[in-house]
Amino acid sequence: MTSETYRDAFGIPHLRAADIHALARAQGRVTALDRAWQLEVERHRAQGTSASFLGPGEVPWDVLARRSRLADTARRCFAALERRDPETARWVRSYADGVNEGLPAGARRAPEFARTALTPGRWEPWTPLAVWLSTHLLFAGFPAKLWREQAIRHLGPDAVGLFATDGPGTAGSNGWLLSGARTATGLPLLAGDPHRFIEDPGVYQQIRLACPEFDAVGLAVPGVPGLPHFGHAGAVAWGITNAMADYQDLYRERLRRAGSSVEALGPDGRWHPAHAHTETLEVAGEAPVEVEVIETERGPVIAGGPEASYDPEGGDGGALALRYPPRVTEDLGFSALLGLLRARNVADVDRALDAWAEPVNVVQAADTDG
Repeated sequence: MTSETYRDAFGIPHLRAADIHALARAQGRVTALDRAWQLEVERHRAQGTSASFLGPGEVPWDVLARRSRLADTARRCFAALERRDPETARWVRSYADGVNEGLPAGARRAPEFARTALTPGRWEPWTPLAVWLSTHLLFAGFPAKLWREQAIRHLGPDAVGLFATDGPGTAGSNGWLLSGARTATGLPLLAGDPHRFIEDPGVYQQIRLACPEFDAVGLAVPGVPGLPHFGHAGAVAWGITNAMADYQDLYRERLRRAGSSVEALGPDGRWHPAHAHTETLEVAGEAPVEVEVIETERGPVIAGGPEASYDPEGGDGGALALRYPPRVTEDLGFSALLGLLRARNVADVDRALDAWAEPVNVVQAADTDG
């Protein structure tokens, strides 16, 4: 037996394989069969190519994906993963291989491919990392920083609180954890309640993953191997909520052209060379769009450019660079994923999550030892 798939009465796949790599391949394959359209949309979004088949409405996102260098960051993170943790890198590669195996059949079952004349593309080993990164780029809150700045400029600092959406009685995920000292059985109670917008398809996928090393059931993120957010591995379970953490920095940049190059004014008061190149963004039904990709020592420039007027007081104009952890550390935390599946108790979960990087979450875990 290399792998076998069983579906229960609700259609949820239960996968069993001879080893972790065959299991990852099976997970990728069954995800491609069930979620082919979702996987391809996410792959294109991560690469900044979704407007090529979805049309001009996706241009703003594709521009942001290109300028923030999502795909390039994912490539770098996977290359670093191969150096730091070759076992996990091989496991992720097996998942991508399984996606490629399942996509042709999955695409035949998904009518969206025919309607858009889209042919499934190839998943690279770094594609799961790119999907994870694009899913969480706007999750950490740098758009809220930009919004707050605009609200303060136009309405004053006292007005910001009037528009807050994170207070009591408003949206947000919940998680409950009771120790055995507070339950009738003497065993802990763990419950997760991830609040999501109504999505079709959903951002989670119920699945069971079993091999000689572990037997776990939980919610997978389509496009990513393992059970990163919610899982139950028999003797131990884990769940997450959003930590509402601030781990992205924005820098107002001053840029200028120097011949065919771009320079950025550094904190030392001197002009320094910046990386700059141009990419072509294909748009269904319209002319292609040229995107200038610039990166300073602070990070990729996500808004503005050398021609934008610079306002040292922080008003309109200028350019904004985004500094986010994986771009700096070349680590998306994928080394935590296998450790979670192999966990037998809370201490194992804790050790596995030492490798976690993105996004920043609150984690709750409990085991049958109380």
